[in-house]
Amino acid sequence: MLALLGFATIGLFLLLIITKRLSVLTALVLVPLVMGILAGFSPKELGEMILAGIKQVAPTGILLMFAVLYFATMLDAGLFDPIIGGIIRYVKGDPLKVIVGTALLTMIVHLDGDGTATFMIVLSAFLPIYRQLKINRLILSGVVALSVGPLHLVPWSGTSARALSTLKTDATQLFNPNIPAILAGMAWVLLVAYRFGLQERKRLGVLDLHYVHHENLTEQQRALRRPRFVWINAALTIALIITLMKGWVPTPALFVVASAGALLINYPRLSDQQTVLRNHGNNIFMVSGMIFAAGVFSGILTGSKMIDAMATSLVSLIPQQHASWLPTLTALTSMPASLLFTPDAYYFGVVPILSQTATQFGIDPLEIGRAALLGQMTVGFPVSPLTASTFLLVGLAEVDLGDHQKFTLKWAFGTTLVMTLAALLTGSIHL
Repeated sequence: MLALLGFATIGLFLLLIITKRLSVLTALVLVPLVMGILAGFSPKELGEMILAGIKQVAPTGILLMFAVLYFATMLDAGLFDPIIGGIIRYVKGDPLKVIVGTALLTMIVHLDGDGTATFMIVLSAFLPIYRQLKINRLILSGVVALSVGPLHLVPWSGTSARALSTLKTDATQLFNPNIPAILAGMAWVLLVAYRFGLQERKRLGVLDLHYVHHENLTEQQRALRRPRFVWINAALTIALIITLMKGWVPTPALFVVASAGALLINYPRLSDQQTVLRNHGNNIFMVSGMIFAAGVFSGILTGSKMIDAMATSLVSLIPQQHASWLPTLTALTSMPASLLFTPDAYYFGVVPILSQTATQFGIDPLEIGRAALLGQMTVGFPVSPLTASTFLLVGLAEVDLGDHQKFTLKWAFGTTLVMTLAALLTGSIHL
């Protein structure tokens, strides 16, 4: 019963947001609440689950709130104007170069395995370019989402760390056999980006574009530019990114302090600070509000044991005579499973069950880990409503989550299919 309600919760949520019957925020709260009531939980029990879920996402919600504020301040101050100008001069108004460049830059930046940092860096640099060239912003969010997928298999990403911990192994045994699959996934993503680029080049043409960014600004935007502080802002941002990557300071605390400092340095006058906050308040609220709503969603699914029941029911569906297909089935379902399970629920709940089942059938349990990493919260995390980074991505790209999922899901599943084929051909997993 709990498993059925869990699957119904996920399915109804996706249906409501993709068809735009409800906003993401209201669907994240109301759908699991109704299902929790149908499961027989009391208001007090549901309230405790909600509170537990909100507490779990609170650091992430604070992080994203102040991260959006920090990069919005830097955009207003004009930190990225020289970068944007250089890129526009290089691409000469060619959407194909912009889109393929987006994919390449995302892959390079994501070598650190940190989705949050990657989204903030790449989107801050490219969103103004997409606006100026009038490229579909869903392509921006989609290409960035696809580009981080294969690179998220690096051993130092949070997802791989969970798999390593669960299977009690090291990166050499789990990561190295998947390297050909990662390279195949990267090639696929670049091919998809090239296809999008050709479509946009056909739609928009190659523009004879000169860098006239300041000419397109409103009076208020010009007033907020701080070109004389560009080197100070650059140094502050580089220091922030290094600190973020090194983990010297807890990330939420880092962005709270950095955003306050950025506001004070660039806009010492209270009226200017209030202008910046008003300009970006809606975006900040939408991103942080959805994070706390996602806490309600995951809190009820986890606290009610719906996720545990879904995991057990999925494993029970595998017929004994097809046990040898277990790694392949795990790989093929890994990306869609990102829509059903949080990374903790999957790698600490589902993977142990699957790996134990594999052992009973004489299959190397490490194949389950390698197969799971081909999609579950790697390729799948930038489209999942269960991960905070997804809301940062769509918030910064200024696109709707349902539209982003509808646009990206089939291409993301394509990445997992390509990586699964490469893994089978190279022996990372076996039939």
